[in-house]
Amino acid sequence: MAPYPFRTRLACAALLALLAGACSSGRPPEAAPDAAAAPSSNYLIGPGDNLQVFVYHAPKLSVDVPVRPDGRISIPLVADIEAVGRTPAELGKQIEGRLKQYVREPNVTVIVRSFVGPTSRQIRIVGEAATPRSIPYRDGLTVLDVIIEGGGLTRYAAGNRARIIRREPGSDSQQIIPVRLSDLLRDGDITQDAPLRPGDTLVIPQGWF
Repeated sequence: MAPYPFRTRLACAALLALLAGACSSGRPPEAAPDAAAAPSSNYLIGPGDNLQVFVYHAPKLSVDVPVRPDGRISIPLVADIEAVGRTPAELGKQIEGRLKQYVREPNVTVIVRSFVGPTSRQIRIVGEAATPRSIPYRDGLTVLDVIIEGGGLTRYAAGNRARIIRREPGSDSQQIIPVRLSDLLRDGDITQDAPLRPGDTLVIPQGWF
């Protein structure tokens, strides 16, 4: 018998498949924000992410700010600091270094409020998904997670002919991994719930009619 958590996820995915076809901004508080709001400690910031920059004992310097398409952010007293490709902790240290000429012993916490991530760390779901989209990679992400976030399959999907396209880092070569989504969603075949890697693309083709 499949473990209960998987059955719960499977039920959600199956329901989505059947139905397919058919953070606030403002001044942060005086206490430091909860670091658990960040996606993970080693998350790399990407364009379009929304960050909360909290400067301890300096509420006028604490802001919510988006990462611009050029990969930079600007906060009071610190303009155009590179954010993309850094972890929140690394960015916090960079801001502290820039603030030292204005603030005595600055203490900066950066929290990712909503995240997209660099393109190289996104998972793409294309083809006959109810909502084709890019999903920020996170540890432990699997095919079923991506299907749920993509809203399930359309009525025209050939789920058992789906495939994962994986590009090897630093290489132009790619690996094609077949995955039988219909067996996963309808029959609970957990062998098809493959783990995903940053940069993977899940392609769901259309069936023949």
